[in-house]
Amino acid sequence: MLKNLGNIGQMMKQAQAMQEKVNEMQAGLSDVEVIGQSAAGMVSVVITGNREVKNLEIDESFIHASEKEILEDLIVAALNDGLGKVDIMMRERTKEMMGGIELPEGMSLPF
Repeated sequence: MLKNLGNIGQMMKQAQAMQEKVNEMQAGLSDVEVIGQSAAGMVSVVITGNREVKNLEIDESFIHASEKEILEDLIVAALNDGLGKVDIMMRERTKEMMGGIELPEGMSLPF
């Protein structure tokens, strides 16, 4: 019985260490940036690791009133591309932090 308590204590220490790593990773997310693009880079967005859109750039050739709907679609595509890259980056960092162990599909940290 006492041996099991020691194992539980060790597991609690490991969980606490993991939580500290998660907190450190989350604190640094605002410093990490990814670039999402659409239309072969003619529309691009810069998004931080905590999903804040920092910048939007549109090639001048798209700035025509008659192409408003196309431009809106391209902005949405660039944002989705950038957000997808943030998700990939988060999965990679979480996997590194956990020593190569991948979380099951649909699960993320913190729990």
